[in-house]
Amino acid sequence: MIKAYNFLASWQLFPEKGSYEQGERPRSGIFKLATGEDEKTLHLSKNWVTLDNHAFSTEFDFLPDNEIHPFDHSEVAEEYRAFFEDGIHFEISFFRNKGKTFQISYSIMPDGYLMIKEEGLTPDHQPYCNQEYYHKQMQVLPYSASVSGAVIRPTKEGVIRHKALTAMEEQTQMQMEQIRRQIELLALQAQEIQKRKELSLIIYYAKLSFSPVIGQCYYLYEKNDGSHVLSMISPKEWGGGAGPYRKLRAAVKLLADHTWVEL
Repeated sequence: MIKAYNFLASWQLFPEKGSYEQGERPRSGIFKLATGEDEKTLHLSKNWVTLDNHAFSTEFDFLPDNEIHPFDHSEVAEEYRAFFEDGIHFEISFFRNKGKTFQISYSIMPDGYLMIKEEGLTPDHQPYCNQEYYHKQMQVLPYSASVSGAVIRPTKEGVIRHKALTAMEEQTQMQMEQIRRQIELLALQAQEIQKRKELSLIIYYAKLSFSPVIGQCYYLYEKNDGSHVLSMISPKEWGGGAGPYRKLRAAVKLLADHTWVEL
């Protein structure tokens, strides 16, 4: 199970990072992968809670030897095939009547997240693809992780440390998520400023025969020679067209910082 080593953990869902073409977005979820009792099979379990607080779970054992095996849950599929491509990717395909019904691939991304991608067909036979992202949960085990390991008994100090580590992970993860959202917002604001700058350059190089007033609406037209002109006359006043010009470029407004914004 060397190739499975990186996956053997409990993973917590990032519901806002995923994309769902089939089914609804869950509120939360946990994915776990562990070795089976015979140390040849793997045990997969997954539970999730929907936005309306309905809980679901699934679990099964599988043998990742790239061979076809019967699947225990016949209501889902009759057979499955699983294999590890390498230490950061494995996939499971499910079959019914010798045809593939859906496939789930598991990949550890460069940032350490686990991506689970499910591909299949909807009830009306349309292809769909759902993608979920998980982060590995930090765990302090109150028992030995292997047969040869030393016996570890839970103590008051260990319980306190476990609670502190769990709280620390939750708080730092929440703070990192807040910073990520702030970065995304700043990026959107920067794009908006760049758009206003590009539009303002066009207007200030356009033909302008009056002094524009802050907050008023004007109309930027493109002439036949490719140059521009700023006008107070709307397309409606031209009878719904661009008048003597080739086309209307945009309805614009002058802001207090002397940049222009498209309405």
